[in-house]
Amino acid sequence: MTNELTHQPAHVQLRALDRREISSRELLDLHLHRISTSRVNAVVTRDDDTARAAAHAADERRAHDESLGTLDGLPLTIKDSFETAGLRTTSGAEDLAGHVPTHDAVAVARLRGQGAVIMGKTNTPAYCQDLHTDNGLFGPTLNPHDPAHTTGGSSGGPAAAVASHLTPADLGSDLAGSLRLPAHYCGVYGLRPTLGLVPTRGHIPRPPGWITSSDMLTPGPLARHPYDLELLLGALTTPSLAENSPWRVELPAGPEEVGRLRVAIWAEDPSCPIDRSTATALDTVKHALTATGAKVRGTAGPVGFSDSLRLFEQLLLATATATTDDEAGAAELTAARDLRDDDTSPRAAFLRHRTQTHRSWLRANEERLRLRETWQRFFTDAECDVIITPAAPTPALLAGTRSLVVDGVERSFFDQTGWLNLTSHVGLPSLIVPVAANPEGLPIGVQIIGPVYSDRTLLTLAGALAPILEEAAAVV
Repeated sequence: MTNELTHQPAHVQLRALDRREISSRELLDLHLHRISTSRVNAVVTRDDDTARAAAHAADERRAHDESLGTLDGLPLTIKDSFETAGLRTTSGAEDLAGHVPTHDAVAVARLRGQGAVIMGKTNTPAYCQDLHTDNGLFGPTLNPHDPAHTTGGSSGGPAAAVASHLTPADLGSDLAGSLRLPAHYCGVYGLRPTLGLVPTRGHIPRPPGWITSSDMLTPGPLARHPYDLELLLGALTTPSLAENSPWRVELPAGPEEVGRLRVAIWAEDPSCPIDRSTATALDTVKHALTATGAKVRGTAGPVGFSDSLRLFEQLLLATATATTDDEAGAAELTAARDLRDDDTSPRAAFLRHRTQTHRSWLRANEERLRLRETWQRFFTDAECDVIITPAAPTPALLAGTRSLVVDGVERSFFDQTGWLNLTSHVGLPSLIVPVAANPEGLPIGVQIIGPVYSDRTLLTLAGALAPILEEAAAVV
C-alpha cells in the first residue's frame, strides 16, 4: 500500500503525511527509488542529500504539530530552466553545464516557503527552444505512453516525470505552449496561470542574473489531478518571507455548482485543423459537461485565429531579441533591409519581426491590449464563463520528427501550438485537461480558457469533470 502512494495525486500524498501514515523521508525515498529505476530520462539532476535533510525537517515539524505551509514535506521536481540554489541549473544548454546558482528563482523560493521538498530537476530542450525535449547534455526524454513518441517541449521533462509517477507535481513554464503541449502529449493536467500571477525572475532564458524575462512567459504547475494544481497555484501566488511583500493574492473562488457554468466550445478552425480522434475527444467533453447540467454551446471563436496568431508571432520574435548580441543583431538588420517588399516567406516575416522598430512594437502591443478586450467582451457579452478548445491538432508526434500530418494532410510543424497560442500573448489562464486516448494509447487533452483571474474556476470545472471522464474511460 505504501509503494502505491507514489501513484496517488499530490493531495492524497499530503493527506497521508498529515495522518502520519508515512513520513516525508519515507515518501521521498519512494520517489527517489522510482527515479532511479525509470527509463524515461525525465529527471536529469538530483539533490538527494539536501532533499533528505528538508524531508527530515518537515517530519520534525509535523511531530511537533507545526507546519511551514500547504506543501510541507511533499517531494517535488522542478524544470531545469528555473534556478535552484546550490543545485545545477542548465536549461538544457551545454554552455551552462556547470552553472550552480546561489539563489532560487522566485517561483522555486515560494514552493520551498510552503514546505516543498525539491528532489531534483527535469529535462528541457536547450534554452527551452524546441517542441521536442532533447539536448546535447542529457539526451531525449521519452513519452511514458510510448517511447517512440515525443513528450513535446519545452516542459517535456516535467510532464513525463509527473505521468511516470516520479513526482506528484512539477514546476514548468509556458511561453508558446511550452507547458501545455507536453501536458497534452503526456496525459497530465497543466495550468498556465493568468499572466503576472507568478514571478518569472530566475528563469532561463533570459541569461542567469537577469531581472527581466519575456513579457509572455508564465511559470505554472503540472500534476495528475486538478486539485493538486490548485494547491500549487496557492503556493506559487504566496510571497516567500524573503520577498518581504505587503500584498497577498486572493483569486476568486471557483463556482459552487459547476452545473450552472456557461461553456462555449470552439471545436474547429480552418487555420488549424484537428484530426478525427481529437474531434471525438471534444465530443466526449461536451457530453461530460452536459451530464453536469452546464449550459453548453458551440462557437466560431471570439477572435480571428490567423490574425491572433500573426500578432503572437510578431510579439514573440520581438521579445526573443533581448539577448541577441550586437553583431548578430546588425546582421539581421542588414538582411531585413535587403528583403523585397513583396517577400512574404516565413524567413522574411522572421527578419521583419526580429528587427521591427520600437514604434512597430508599441502598435503591436496596442493591438494585443485590444485583442485582450475582445476576449473579455466575449466572456461578458456572450454570457460565457469558459471556452474549451483543442489542445493540439493531434496526439503526440513521433520523437524527433519535424513534420505534422493531420488526417493525411501535411501541416506546419508549429501548428502543434496554434490553439495554445491563442492565449499566450493576451495572458488568459489556460488549463490542459486529459480527456481520452487514441487507439494507440496516446493521450488526448483539451484546453479550457477563462477570463483573467478565473484560474480557480477552470480548476473547479476540471475537478468536476475528472470522475465523469475517468468513468467514461474514452478511447477515440
